[in-house]
Amino acid sequence: MNECVIVGNPDALPARGHRPVCVALGFFDGVHLGHQQVIRQMLAEARAHDAAAVVVTFDEHPATVVAPQRVPPLIQTRAQRLRTLAGLGPDAIWVLRFDEALSRLNPEEFVALLQDGVGRLRSVCVGANFRFGHRRAGDVRFLEESGRRHGFTVHAFSVVALDGNVISSTRVRQAIATGHLDVAAQMLGRPWALAGQVVAGDGLGRRLGFPTANLDVRGLVLPPRGVYAARCAVDGRTYRAALNIGLRPTVTTTRADLRVEVHLLDFSGDLYDRELEVVVIEKIRDERKFESLEALTRQIRSDLERVREDWTDRRSGVE
Repeated sequence: MNECVIVGNPDALPARGHRPVCVALGFFDGVHLGHQQVIRQMLAEARAHDAAAVVVTFDEHPATVVAPQRVPPLIQTRAQRLRTLAGLGPDAIWVLRFDEALSRLNPEEFVALLQDGVGRLRSVCVGANFRFGHRRAGDVRFLEESGRRHGFTVHAFSVVALDGNVISSTRVRQAIATGHLDVAAQMLGRPWALAGQVVAGDGLGRRLGFPTANLDVRGLVLPPRGVYAARCAVDGRTYRAALNIGLRPTVTTTRADLRVEVHLLDFSGDLYDRELEVVVIEKIRDERKFESLEALTRQIRSDLERVREDWTDRRSGVE
């Protein structure tokens, strides 16, 4: 299998002009089971017609431009989303820049952009509720009519359900935000993982003997405050980890910003400025205020022992 190529300029698509192209189109936040159905059908179409398999997505959530006051907290960073999409096996991913100009394209202009970009468009796979174009004027019916005029087929997939409930990015976000990480994992088809760049902290964890990596997770959905068992891979090795999400009430007396910090068991090294992906397994306890730093230190030690002892290799995924 060839490595997936990720491009911002369609001229760099490896099959452009040489082979027909089958496209899966969408933002795909979380790449949940419904998204995976769309992409796997696109892959099947490509195999059946000796075509290139291309995912077409956007760099930013469309609401960032068209309704910035309603941008949802995202399930994944852009890098996470692209890695997950690439892992499904397409030949290429074309990342469209979603800006004001793109948002103003009417549906016909957007279809023309898609055709011009990929070259020989063979088919388009989308979710049944997919909308596109200025003011979301385009829908599956418009795509199908365009396909009849321009010679490509359209495959629209009905929603995927879990226990009678529709799987959607909105429902995955709700499950994470309410702490139902097992439900989120079922809808994603894998454990949920939180990613962020490691930024400078105040060094309190190191002074207490438990150095942490502080993560910049702006714009991402978060579970309720507390301490979570987790795992994190660094340089090919997976470490058990404790993830803390909270306001640090024991050491903060004024209004505080939410902190997201992770301690990797048995790790030594510098993580500053790297992006870490933390697979969140289960909540250990709620956030609490302790009467002293000594009491906090004892609790942290207890939390880490629980992570170390209670999470077996099989359950945590550590080899």
